[in-house]
Amino acid sequence: MAEQALSGWKKWLEGSGDQVIFLKGFFRNMFRGGFEWSEFVRQCYEIGYKSFTLVGVTAFIMGLVLALQLRPTLVSFGAESMLPRTLAISIIREIGPVITALICAGKIASGIGAELGSMKVTEQIDAMDVSGANPMQYLVVTRILATTFMVPLLTLLGDVIGLAGGFLAININGKVTLMLYYSKCIDSIGFSDLLPAFIKTIFFGFVIGFIGCYKGYNSNKGTESVGISANSAVVAASLWIFVIDAIVVQVSNIIIY
Repeated sequence: MAEQALSGWKKWLEGSGDQVIFLKGFFRNMFRGGFEWSEFVRQCYEIGYKSFTLVGVTAFIMGLVLALQLRPTLVSFGAESMLPRTLAISIIREIGPVITALICAGKIASGIGAELGSMKVTEQIDAMDVSGANPMQYLVVTRILATTFMVPLLTLLGDVIGLAGGFLAININGKVTLMLYYSKCIDSIGFSDLLPAFIKTIFFGFVIGFIGCYKGYNSNKGTESVGISANSAVVAASLWIFVIDAIVVQVSNIIIY
């Protein structure tokens, strides 16, 4: 038992060291000349535009269901007028960023892990290296930067669509104008709500891209490793999203409040 525990810790430390080396390689190649702008733009399209429908539909349903769930409780306390404020704060601070990041982890991290994993298995990455190309700069840097850039934008759009779903839910049992609803939502949101939410979405995007690239780039030989890379990328990215969320919330509470 002790040998198994020791072996597990050794494997974890080796994996952590490999990730640090991989991270160092990312930063070194990010500032190297010859940045692949065309590939970066393509990845932004693949990651951002092709994920917008899934994020939008999920955010709309999330806002709709959240409003329907909150309304009876607020009505029982005679605070139905607080529903737009409660929705805005809940979605902007926590639910919107985390749910969007988890959706992106499931779609983007798995896609990157599977794509790079299949390239590793078929030795395309080795062929790029032998031919004089820089696979780290072309494949890894562009994808990590694209996720870091697009996940905050997807979160912003998801928040707006989520609030639209809440507006629909409120008007099922009542009548509130769109102008009044969004005025109440905007008035309830302060700088202390927006800044931590925006900062953590940047970290979410970076982690999603980094984990997906690391798992795919370091896949073992064999077709099985492609599926393993995609699956482990989703699990690891989702776990890191919750860890980062807890850290950012705690730090922001200490600094702001």
